[in-house]
Amino acid sequence: MQGVMEQLDGQPFFVRRWGDPALPQLLMLHGFPEYGGAWQDLAEHLCHRFHCIAPDQRGFGQSWAPEGIKYYTTSALVADMAALIGSNGRPVTVLGHDWGSAVAYGLAMFKPQLVSHLVIANGVHPVPFQRSLAQGGAQSAASQYIPWLRQEGSEAELSANGFAKLQALFATHMDMSWLSGARLEAYATEWARPGRMRAMVNWYRASPLQVASPGQPIAMPTLPLERLRVPQPHLLLWGKDDTALLPEATEGLEVFAPDLTRVTLPGCDHWLHHQKPAEMARAILDWRA
Repeated sequence: MQGVMEQLDGQPFFVRRWGDPALPQLLMLHGFPEYGGAWQDLAEHLCHRFHCIAPDQRGFGQSWAPEGIKYYTTSALVADMAALIGSNGRPVTVLGHDWGSAVAYGLAMFKPQLVSHLVIANGVHPVPFQRSLAQGGAQSAASQYIPWLRQEGSEAELSANGFAKLQALFATHMDMSWLSGARLEAYATEWARPGRMRAMVNWYRASPLQVASPGQPIAMPTLPLERLRVPQPHLLLWGKDDTALLPEATEGLEVFAPDLTRVTLPGCDHWLHHQKPAEMARAILDWRA
């Protein structure tokens, strides 16, 4: 693995790469609260088949972290990665997890010429997810951390006591044993960089998603449905025991992604790329065979 600072539209982004640059390219987009190094284990299982590219996305790790919520709209985040793909000169397979899925879907829908195949790992398309958030049911209840994170000052609470609350945020009913020892130290180093925690939380603040209170459904926001279609072959990988994102958040995805393949991985949850990297890699390789 090599990591270097690259310029995307004139701004610095730290990008890690594994494998021969001549191989087909796989852009790996991390979510919250991770960084490009989160893909290390998975990339080691894929770099014989792909040139794996894992940037620290805007606001995370060593990449550009501008102040202000306005810098973290989905369109801005997609533009960053479109610039990275464009600099490589050919369409790529895009893999997104968690918030990285929002950017991955954005690339597939709004920059389809840059994306040959789309892989999503425990991430959600905006329409089924917003629908489930509006219903006031189980997904709404599981997503109440979103309005809390959007509150002013949440980043200070997440950072206190050695990032204790940040570590606990997604740990309820999920296995976080992978985040310990040297790996936890590496994550804490990235979280502690100046301005990063606020920048990371600003992804939530800039999002237009509306979250109903449990048992209090809201009207489904109007969305540009015709623009939110995925024309590429699409693989959805799902860690079966995820308690942050529930299966209902993917119901009806086939309407927007007609060439969809679903693969459920047992024995893992939201953090499947840490818990089952070999199995996740095999699913991707079998799909692309």
